[in-house]
Amino acid sequence: MRLVGEVRDGRFIRRVTRFSGEVFLGQRRVLAHIPHSGRLGELLVPGRRVLLRRERGNTRKTAHDLVGVAHGRQWVCIDARLPPRLVEEALKGGRIAGFKGYRVERREVRLGGGRIDLLLAGPRGTCYVETKAVTLVIGRTAIFPDAPTDRGRRHLLALLGAHRRGRKAAVVFVVQRNDARRFSANWRTDPKFAKTLVQVAKAGVLVLAFACRVTREGAHITHPLRVRLSARGDGGAFALDIAGASR
Repeated sequence: MRLVGEVRDGRFIRRVTRFSGEVFLGQRRVLAHIPHSGRLGELLVPGRRVLLRRERGNTRKTAHDLVGVAHGRQWVCIDARLPPRLVEEALKGGRIAGFKGYRVERREVRLGGGRIDLLLAGPRGTCYVETKAVTLVIGRTAIFPDAPTDRGRRHLLALLGAHRRGRKAAVVFVVQRNDARRFSANWRTDPKFAKTLVQVAKAGVLVLAFACRVTREGAHITHPLRVRLSARGDGGAFALDIAGASR
């Protein structure tokens, strides 16, 4: 998926609020929108190279979105709005295992008192899909979340409810960088979310994770990651393959 609009280089100065940061654009200090609610502590470091996308709109308080951060030799996309579109693009390209022939029927679908990103339709019926943007990688393991997320936990419970009513449901973790080899839940930061993810995975909700190739021009899902969830409190660990089947 290409980054639509003018993209310029900048240097990060500081985070001002949860959704805004100060950056150098050339010699000017400007305020940019940060389209991600996570902590991003390992990425938003003073002096770090960033990618800024020019945005226009009469209601905006900033003229740019901060969409990418340099981390070593790679770019990391921090736009948390992209995963549904990245998944849709990958579906069209046949890169989502287990969903051959599926297409996006509706977006922002009501479920369980909230909204789920996508409703897919395919040869085996429909499937509710919630996507999550992952930016934190530690020791080749992508982990989510990097900040507590009650909203994310409610999404998981909504998917579980749909599954128990006989509907197919999946959560897809889109790792918006290319250096991860596996995915796991972040027990230290949000044990409630991690415990719920284990619960829904064991019940049969599909848990999938994919890495992305990120460049200055955009981001694309490239390959699946092994999902490994530690089932704390009930006797150790289990692993999930890309189709979500425990083994």
